[in-house]
Amino acid sequence: MVPPPLIGDGQGTYRVHLVGNSGVGKSTLGKQLADVLGVPFISLDTYFWKPDWKESTGEEMREKVVKALADSPNGWVVDGNYTRRVGPIIQETSTDIIWLDPPLALYLPRVIWRTFLRLLGFGEPCSPGCHESLSRVLFSRESIVWWCITNHAVTRRREAARMARIGVGVGTDVDGKKMRRLSGWGRELRIWLDEVRRMVKQQ
Repeated sequence: MVPPPLIGDGQGTYRVHLVGNSGVGKSTLGKQLADVLGVPFISLDTYFWKPDWKESTGEEMREKVVKALADSPNGWVVDGNYTRRVGPIIQETSTDIIWLDPPLALYLPRVIWRTFLRLLGFGEPCSPGCHESLSRVLFSRESIVWWCITNHAVTRRREAARMARIGVGVGTDVDGKKMRRLSGWGRELRIWLDEVRRMVKQQ
């Protein structure tokens, strides 16, 4: 039997966690998916980054996340990889984990272009009050471009290990399988999102 595109809780509620390297399209998909499901979209970047790129503490961030999840009893879509800051609460309470894993050659040019637009003031910032600068983009270890390049393989190893445990159809955790990997150049993602739309219409 082919599993549905989202598992949910069996009662029509979906709590979806989107994971993957920075720049792979989690926020874009998150907003689309939240709109399809009719649930709030929660971007962890906006909870972590304060204006002028000040970082929230782990305690501050956990409080924000716990409240956001509690305020969304009918489901949510969460975007971000802040497990070290937030702890396991999102993975444990999610009904579905979607790993976006496109080739670096696909999403790195998009990251560079988006960062360029932000530098010129035409792009939406990562978090309110966090504006890009040439020094941050070109010379900082926090540069989103540098982060994408250096963390592509790191993220892939981490999520592949998690997929081996809880991947739908491949995981070894019999009761905890709820993770999917969407890879390739975009076709697989488009097909999956269309399947989600059809599923929601049929409910």
